[in-house]
Amino acid sequence: MPVYRTSDNHILLTPAETRNADSWAIKNGISAHALMESAGRAAAEIIVDYMGTPLEAGGEILVLCGPGNNGGDGFVVARCLDEWGYPVRVMLSVEPNELKGEPKKMAAKWMGSIEELDASHMDSAAAIVDSLFGTGLNKAIDGKLAKAIKKANEADAFRLAIDMPSGLDARTGNALGICFQADATVTFFHRKAGQLVAPGRFYCGGTEHIHVVDIGIPEAAMEDIEPSHFSNEPALWSQVYPFQGPASHKYDRGHLLVLGGKEPTLGASRLACIAALRTGAGLVTLAASSETYAIQAGALDDIMVRRFESAFGFVGMLSDPKIGTVVLGPGVGVGEKTADLVQKSASKGCDLVLDADALTSLTGRTDQIAGMGRGQIVLTPHEGEFKRLFPDLDFHSDRIHAVRKAAAFTGSTVVLKGVSTIVASADGRVSIASNAPSWLSVGGTGDVLSGMIGSLLVQGMPAFEAASAAVWMHGEAAMLAGRGLIASDLLLQISKVLP
Repeated sequence: MPVYRTSDNHILLTPAETRNADSWAIKNGISAHALMESAGRAAAEIIVDYMGTPLEAGGEILVLCGPGNNGGDGFVVARCLDEWGYPVRVMLSVEPNELKGEPKKMAAKWMGSIEELDASHMDSAAAIVDSLFGTGLNKAIDGKLAKAIKKANEADAFRLAIDMPSGLDARTGNALGICFQADATVTFFHRKAGQLVAPGRFYCGGTEHIHVVDIGIPEAAMEDIEPSHFSNEPALWSQVYPFQGPASHKYDRGHLLVLGGKEPTLGASRLACIAALRTGAGLVTLAASSETYAIQAGALDDIMVRRFESAFGFVGMLSDPKIGTVVLGPGVGVGEKTADLVQKSASKGCDLVLDADALTSLTGRTDQIAGMGRGQIVLTPHEGEFKRLFPDLDFHSDRIHAVRKAAAFTGSTVVLKGVSTIVASADGRVSIASNAPSWLSVGGTGDVLSGMIGSLLVQGMPAFEAASAAVWMHGEAAMLAGRGLIASDLLLQISKVLP
């Protein structure tokens, strides 16, 4: 069976970092031939895991090979499966005499025939193995290759991609054009960033079907690589998670202030408050305007509610030295007053979580965020808000790059919410979440997330780790709540997903 890597499994590599790791291994005595043999054999073993015995597989396994190292892996796959008794057919996208280096050697060790790539023979395959391009592709596939991939995607067969589905950008997770639709993907050493960002992870078969195998590259190969892309999971942030000791008290766990909302969205700030308390904040106060005070105070049993008459009164609350973090935005309304409250709150030196209306109110003012106050700032836009805040950043073509640029420009931590929520820090680190279910996309869930982030900040977590941890727990809570979720359902699940 393949050896599955468990150490540092949250690290994601870019194509360039992957090449650097391969080069390091070869320079330090691990032959390219041995790496290719290990990669191909591991991929073949995973096919067997899915397909069963030759009798259970129910037909021919078609291996599509390209001219590069990915194609060399494919020839090893074919040879192993043939030795184990599976019927195998190999198709090559170039003439055999065009192969060079290790792929040429692996092709020579394949004792079967090598056919020209032909889309017309794919209907009869029980499984199709994509070893055409791997991680190095940076342009759209066309011609006969595009027709072959289209036919493979239409076939009633199990589809496995080696390292990366052909046509998928390993850096961005976007399809460059037509893309092989894998049911599973086997990758080597570490996962790639493009395998987790949607739609990339869906082309790979889904997170649970991306298999990372050890092919002999030691972790020492990472010494010259400073990874900045990470899968958002507890291994990334658990070392700085605020686990409370037996002697801790509520003031050790921080005091969070949430600015209350306006009609008809009063519930948004309440969701943020309760989520913050559930996530471990020692004290949470909702600042309610005079018009809404009675409603908010009557609706909240566990949250302190304080009345304020004006913006000056709200800012005055921040003079309390025990208040460490402020959540601004859920249901507060859009306009100059909200933008002014953000500026004044930042001037007090508190950490800020800015969401919803606060973000929209800052449209055209993003250049001011970097100079706000002395505390940490977390921005939590969904795609529409991100587009308004950063109109020059194209998150459609490269979500990771866009969020990193936004974080660097504003000097903040940016959480771009979506199918793959991306958290980026100003220092360039990025986490990618892949655990959120589709039913999380309902009104109010973002308010819950804001409260969770604020809670972890006020408990002392650094902003990047706090935002990443909250995003992960948010997704886990949604999975527990199940289909038909409404935002308040998340509140009852938070305690079950705390580390």
